Amino acid sequence: MSSAATLIRRADGLVARGVAVAASLALAVAVASSFWQVMGRFLFQTPSSWSEALTRLALVWMVLLGISVALRKGALVAIDLAREVTMGRLRRSIEATTLVSCLILFVTLFWFGIATAQRVRMQEMAGLEISMAWGYAAIPVGSFFAALGAIVHFIQSGKETAQ
Repeated sequence: MSSAATLIRRADGLVARGVAVAASLALAVAVASSFWQVMGRFLFQTPSSWSEALTRLALVWMVLLGISVALRKGALVAIDLAREVTMGRLRRSIEATTLVSCLILFVTLFWFGIATAQRVRMQEMAGLEISMAWGYAAIPVGSFFAALGAIVHFIQSGKETAQ
């Protein structure tokens, strides 16, 4: 394996781990803020105004970053039956069709996600007093990493098929 390929593989590994850690942190934030919301409302009888909005924001980021992790492992797109009963070029064409479909979706989400984030940048999230753009930014960021994950999975599955 060439040094350039090794460098690309290491960079991809770092990106994949970083996205997985970010998605996991978003889940931890969602759990903690929703726990605080329940405790505040039912135990202390003083519901917080920020915890529900933070939970929602963290869950959106978690899902949109987690899609990348799932795609990279081939765990999201459910065309397993067609893939398992085929071999060779037909299997690879099914994988290529799946990749193209995913990329069309992610490019569309990326494009409209940026437009929407820019459109709502002057609005504030109730309870958090931050720009709504932070919530909508999850769409293009998640779409970018999801497309990257789909491409990496396609390349890795092609290497497995060739062996």
